[in-house]
Amino acid sequence: MTVLAHPAPPARRLLPALSAALVVVALAVSAWGPKDRTTWFLETVWVLVGLPLAVLARRRFPLTNLLCVLLAAHALVLMVGGHWTYAEVPAGDWVRDAFGLDRNPYDRFGHLMQGFVPAVLVRELLSRTSPLRGSRWLAPLTVCACLAFSAVFEMLEWLAAVVGGQAADAFLATQGDVWDTQWDMFCALIGATVSVLVLSRVHDRQLAALEEAGRRAA
Repeated sequence: MTVLAHPAPPARRLLPALSAALVVVALAVSAWGPKDRTTWFLETVWVLVGLPLAVLARRRFPLTNLLCVLLAAHALVLMVGGHWTYAEVPAGDWVRDAFGLDRNPYDRFGHLMQGFVPAVLVRELLSRTSPLRGSRWLAPLTVCACLAFSAVFEMLEWLAAVVGGQAADAFLATQGDVWDTQWDMFCALIGATVSVLVLSRVHDRQLAALEEAGRRAA
């Protein structure tokens, strides 16, 4: 499968540009007076690295609009968690109190997104750079890749706990749950599975449209 390398038409560039602008503005807002500066950095480092990479690669490897919107949504989730810390996001406190939960559920939502959005990213990369497009192996390998990433992220949290001790508590957001690591990976698994089941047809149409635009521009 050949990687697309072409300038996208102006209409197709608009949504990615708006998504990137929204992320930049939200990043600046989230950096203003966060509860814990270190936690903010650790939660948003994916945005700080990922956004410049996406912008630099936009001509050689333009992303589908679906993926751009999902990446922006995921960035917002990360920035909200980084600003307040996942255990103290006000919206999560409201959900906890409204439904009588024993913990702020924003962390669970964040890990659902950790599977839901990367599933589309992995699917797009595999579809465009490997022979897996249209293969029955694409869906299970996409989910497995997302679960593997979630496991690596949990190892990074473990490393932060070892290095930072109690100072890393805000980043870990375990809220006293001894099974928090398992819950995090399970939520990522659910998110990735739902994403593949719900978005694959829409994603395939956008991939085909992107490929067609590339052929016309060639």
